[in-house]
Amino acid sequence: MRGQDQSSGSLFSYVDLEERVPAKHPLRVIRGIVNDVLASLSVEFEQLYSPTGRPSIPPEKLLRALLLQAFYSIRSERQLMEQLDFNLLFRWFVGLGLDDGVWDATVFCKNRDRLLEVDVSAKLLNGVVEHKKVRRLLSRDHFSVDGTLIEAWASMKSFRPKGGDDDGGPGRNAERDFHGEKRANETHESTTDPDARLYRKGNGRESKICFMGHAFMENRNGLAVGGGVSLATGTAEREEALAMIDKYRPMDGKGGQRRITLAGDKGFDVAAFVDDLRERKVTPHIAVQDHLTKTGKRRKTKIDGRTTRHAGYRISQRIRKRIEEIFGWVKVQAGQNKTKFRGRQRVDASFTLALAAYNLIRLPKLLAEIPP
Repeated sequence: MRGQDQSSGSLFSYVDLEERVPAKHPLRVIRGIVNDVLASLSVEFEQLYSPTGRPSIPPEKLLRALLLQAFYSIRSERQLMEQLDFNLLFRWFVGLGLDDGVWDATVFCKNRDRLLEVDVSAKLLNGVVEHKKVRRLLSRDHFSVDGTLIEAWASMKSFRPKGGDDDGGPGRNAERDFHGEKRANETHESTTDPDARLYRKGNGRESKICFMGHAFMENRNGLAVGGGVSLATGTAEREEALAMIDKYRPMDGKGGQRRITLAGDKGFDVAAFVDDLRERKVTPHIAVQDHLTKTGKRRKTKIDGRTTRHAGYRISQRIRKRIEEIFGWVKVQAGQNKTKFRGRQRVDASFTLALAAYNLIRLPKLLAEIPP
């Protein structure tokens, strides 16, 4: 008998969201780990809110919603609220009941900004890395580091001389001819985002107003154990690499610093940086930059046969390229190629949250490959 194509509303709903989500859905593993991390941050959340007043959006639900935004490449908070309104999977992951109303997009953004102004994203990333299920996936001896450019939420028109001596023409978005004008970070800055810098990756490449994102990757499964955003300068990658080593390197059983290896591309082959690594008991598995200079001489390097003769050096050089997978997912899938925020602190929080999302999205397959 043919069924009738009819639809009728029901006065009562008996839908259980927990039963609607498949038992083997990847988000079940992710949600369990996220809930454990958020529970450990409960004391931190208490300090961010006043004990009196109107209740805000629970920070746990807000962070779960932001992770969904990265997982499913949702381009705006307004579209995220639309998805939460009708998507049962999203409601289950965030913790909303079937009859619970969703938040206004503006209210959601205001509450999100409160979390971006503190170090919650870094604590979430650290909580994921230190989780008991994730810790056994990580290498404690071998790491890689690299940087990438994050385009700022500012146009080239906004990069004007400091001091405001350039009127820029009439109108809010007036035409501007800057061809032939010498512009540098010392004399110019963006009126939209003063923290952004004019930078280019190499000779012959276009200059962009941008920040620089960094990732510190362990070499066993290619998970990000640290990262952040800095001003875009020629030395930022090496400076942040040393800072991340000091912050994230594991300790040995005697309470001292553990000897590790650090892989990097040719941009890290600088004598002062290699010396700093060796002072920190870090073996530099850095790609050798020994090209011919303009004078026809071979460039000198401190990465010699003491390091390159070992098989571990060649393995590190092969595995370090996986850090580009992190940057590719964070910039394309999580929407960090061009940030939506202004100010280094907020861009850093958004980028770090995307690193945590990258780790989480890979965990279901990684955990399924090892015995419980």
